[in-house]
Amino acid sequence: MSKGRSAMKVLDEGEGELVGWYDPDENREWIARNKTPALVDKRMDLASAVSKFVKDGDILGMGGFGHIRVSFAGIYEMIRQKKRNITMLGKTAAHDMDVLIGGGCVSKAEVAYSFAHELRGLSACGRRAVESGTVKVVAEISNGGFQWRFLGGMMGVPFIPCRMMLGSDTFRKSSAKVVEDPFTGKPICLLPSCNPDVVFIHVPRADCFGNCQIDGILIEDFELARAARRLIITTEKIIHNEDIRKHPDLTKIPGFIVDAVVEVKYGAHPTLMPDLYYFDEEVIGTWLEMSKTEEGTLQWMDKYVYGTSNFQEYLQLVGGEEKMKYLYDVEHYEAELKAPWLDKKKK
Repeated sequence: MSKGRSAMKVLDEGEGELVGWYDPDENREWIARNKTPALVDKRMDLASAVSKFVKDGDILGMGGFGHIRVSFAGIYEMIRQKKRNITMLGKTAAHDMDVLIGGGCVSKAEVAYSFAHELRGLSACGRRAVESGTVKVVAEISNGGFQWRFLGGMMGVPFIPCRMMLGSDTFRKSSAKVVEDPFTGKPICLLPSCNPDVVFIHVPRADCFGNCQIDGILIEDFELARAARRLIITTEKIIHNEDIRKHPDLTKIPGFIVDAVVEVKYGAHPTLMPDLYYFDEEVIGTWLEMSKTEEGTLQWMDKYVYGTSNFQEYLQLVGGEEKMKYLYDVEHYEAELKAPWLDKKKK
């Protein structure tokens, strides 16, 4: 007979909507039906990947962090294909969520850090959408809470216990529960696991089977990739499987959880790709200025997204290969850059 208590008593519940939760056993069965451990060539073009794996009403997670290593190639293609009623998991969302909202894709969001562009200022487009009711914030959570929701989804358990959200307004706006710990009798917070319907992650290198290498910090991509039901990889380049096998320590995402591999050079532009290219502050700044109004947002979309048929045409529009080489020369770029947020820092 255990000395601990035999059952958990619910003491409190957050008022947020439960987003992205699946019964772990049902999710395991879905994965078994829809994924294969076999070495299958998963290369396809971006338009086909988005058409096949992104559905209206899906729950969407984006890899990367804020303005770093975000699959903007995937974002622009979802907007071109007019995906609608997406619920976005705004774990560390900034430019990605703002642009998706401007493109009319997002109707709901669960947020941690969102609706701001870090030192660049607030997200005028996202804020306007929430205040007008076009986009509804259905739940809130901390950054760590989001990562642990994905951890639970990755592990195939219904929840992850924690203490960090106890007694906070973040808990009140979340979908978490406070229960009586059956071992100690003390309050403990349970974060519901999350399995997003579709996730985009941009990586430096991948092979045709979906084995992905990532340089530097992973943020939440380790957990997010493994929690995703559908995982679309955009990559700077596709390399041979033999080269992947030479450095297994760099392979952070295994191919058997990947659904599509799309080679899109500079696919994270205008965000930073570590060791490859810098933020394009010119393009980000143009968005921040034009998105202050609804009319400006539509004009931006018409020029940069709907006015281009694919990501390669978009890159040519913003400066092409010469611009990307310029962004690679970080020291020169910072010295020449004219951006109001950097001018304020210098003062």
